[in-house]
Amino acid sequence: MPWRRGRVMLGTAEGRTAMREADDAHLVLLGRFELLAGCGDVTLPKGAQRLLAYLAIHHGDGVSRQAAAEQLWPECRRQRATANVRQALWHLRRATERPVVEPSVDRLRLSPALTVDFCRAVEAAHLVVSSAAPAAEDLTGALSRDLLPYWADDWLAPERRRWEQVRLHALEAIAQHLISAGAHLAALEAAFTAISIDPVRETAHRTVIAAHLAQGNHGSALRHYQQYRALLHRELGVTPSAHMTRLVASQAAL
Repeated sequence: MPWRRGRVMLGTAEGRTAMREADDAHLVLLGRFELLAGCGDVTLPKGAQRLLAYLAIHHGDGVSRQAAAEQLWPECRRQRATANVRQALWHLRRATERPVVEPSVDRLRLSPALTVDFCRAVEAAHLVVSSAAPAAEDLTGALSRDLLPYWADDWLAPERRRWEQVRLHALEAIAQHLISAGAHLAALEAAFTAISIDPVRETAHRTVIAAHLAQGNHGSALRHYQQYRALLHRELGVTPSAHMTRLVASQAAL
């Protein structure tokens, strides 16, 4: 599915209003499931929600009906699972004035008229990591949200792991850009968001220390290092890397 570009803010009230005014549909997968179209939220049965989310996350060249059936309803017999896909498609066709899934005999794909916050966030994150573009103003907020956190579907597990790595690398890249720009508070917020996702990730803690040092707050950098060292010892029985230790030692006496 092609991502729609523009200044619409990811996951914000302004973004939702803009999407509605443009008469397009917008799918929210970060933090919750929500389909927005026309003048309000669209109510869908669970099966239709799951199919729409699955197609959004596997947007590429589309997904075969059989693959969707097997992944979404693995506990069902093949005939029943295929019937569930047909029923979900029926609900999706009736849900909005403009179709959110393109009709096809074999492969299913989202309509280009449907934008997805998850897809936009992934695209923006890759651009930030590659330094091809600055971060959108609200990207840190989008990166702080889990992918469909209240769903227990097995097929989501590997997608959540991929999303975790994307957001961690992007948040650290954002923090580094902000340190270079002298925006130290915003850099710390991005780095601490990464730490909230993976509390023992050294690169995120190293970024916090770098932000403190850039401000000249050597004591804060040393205190954070000591807290991280204690966390690693308590949780994993290991110590910070020599690189991290040298980073702090070069600025403060340990």
